[in-house]
Amino acid sequence: MLYLTTRIDVPARITATVTLPIDVRVKSRARVTLSDGREAGLMLPRGLLLRGGDVLSSDDGLERVEVIAADEPVSVVRCDDPFLLARACYHLGNRHVPLQILPGELRYHHDHVLDDMLRQFALDVTFAQVPFEPEAGAYSGEAHAHSHAH
Repeated sequence: MLYLTTRIDVPARITATVTLPIDVRVKSRARVTLSDGREAGLMLPRGLLLRGGDVLSSDDGLERVEVIAADEPVSVVRCDDPFLLARACYHLGNRHVPLQILPGELRYHHDHVLDDMLRQFALDVTFAQVPFEPEAGAYSGEAHAHSHAH
């Protein structure tokens, strides 16, 4: 079995991709299926948060696998008022909800109870199937702040 053991910064060439939801991208050990159908094992340092666009190297250094953030069901809050958006962040953070924070927008795993709570604050909440890239602090692991457009 192929073992992916290291996140690298500058790949020579990509040999495959792996599409993963956030609940797998926060794990240091997992069995995954690559885009070419091969099975691989994640054997990464603990606390590493994988982001879409990260590249993993095999233990022998011959394979370069790009991580793709999977589309997931998320609730999306869009608001031009920074105070209301901060209020939403406060209430969601108080419930330890992992958040993706973008300019004028919040995303969290879809939850109709949380959606209803935010609608009581006169916020517009919609549903989307998009990659979910929450703030690293929610997982108390290594911060990895760059973003990739996919």
